[in-house]
Amino acid sequence: MAMAEKKASTSKNSSKSTNSNTTKFPKEVYVKWYKDMLLIRKFEEKTGQLYIQQKFGGFCHLYIGQEAIVAGTASACRPSDKHMTAYRDHAHPIALGTDPRVLMAELYGRSTGCSKGKGGSMHFFDKEKNFMGGHGIVGAQIAMGAGVAFAEKYMGTENIAVVSMGDGAVRQGALHETFNMAMMWKLPVVFIIENNNYAMGTSVERTTNVTDLSKIGLSYEMPSKIVNGMRPEDVHDAIFEAAERGRRGDGPTLLDIRTYRYKGHSMSDPQKYRTKEEVSDWMEQDPIEHCLQVIKENNWLSEKEIEDISIWVKKEVDESVEFAENSPYPEAHELYEDVYIQSDYPYIKEY
Repeated sequence: MAMAEKKASTSKNSSKSTNSNTTKFPKEVYVKWYKDMLLIRKFEEKTGQLYIQQKFGGFCHLYIGQEAIVAGTASACRPSDKHMTAYRDHAHPIALGTDPRVLMAELYGRSTGCSKGKGGSMHFFDKEKNFMGGHGIVGAQIAMGAGVAFAEKYMGTENIAVVSMGDGAVRQGALHETFNMAMMWKLPVVFIIENNNYAMGTSVERTTNVTDLSKIGLSYEMPSKIVNGMRPEDVHDAIFEAAERGRRGDGPTLLDIRTYRYKGHSMSDPQKYRTKEEVSDWMEQDPIEHCLQVIKENNWLSEKEIEDISIWVKKEVDESVEFAENSPYPEAHELYEDVYIQSDYPYIKEY
């Protein structure tokens, strides 16, 4: 059995062990997780279709399969907490409550988008929902997220910063500088490794001698743990514990959250580095199907209510596309806006 397949098998067994404790969360939480994850999934599936149809360009990284991470994180955090991630950033604002219409408009490069059509797929941003952006420079959000946490501590709030990164980004040197400073200053930050095992297409086993990425925090005495990222319950518990630690002033936490992306690294990824059997094995642990099963086993929703959720999700996605396609492109003067805070900065010429 290949190393990646061994990892899939191990994670699958660990996910089964959590099922007996799934109902410790109430109906409302499971329904929210199910609705949010289904909306994210269908939004991403539609995004992939539209990208193939060349409705918009640029890079495009889908979150399909990883939905439990953002669902569990959002339910465990306060609305005032700050969130930041890399360029696989479509799901995070949806989980935090951003209208998918403005997200789709951003994909289309329209002025009604969440970043005024200037950011595209990799640079979603929603200040009102405290989503501090998707960032295209690999690992950049690690240091910037710690800076956001520093600001929260400096201002005396009880907010935390949640910083998500892929398993490939942990190779950036800035991570080690950031971890050292975060521990020295006891910053209220939760570092999440969205560990889908393959970075851009090379497995963790081929890039590091230490395959347990939670051990990266040990040299800084940073509390660290592995989390099953295919179950929102496990993610919620881990994030809540880490968040409370940060709010108490005890500093940061590192979470190696094991997950899996069903699609490639980006839309241009041929995915030749893994087998179809491995993907199928992980899909058996699908977090959306898991939540739906819990809902059905507890008779929390009727079949009609479940169908109504599906209809609502489809309507949201369809209306998002319609909104985007009917929105205008940014005007030429927007090239000079949102660049410098000083309106008459000398490098900006009249146009």
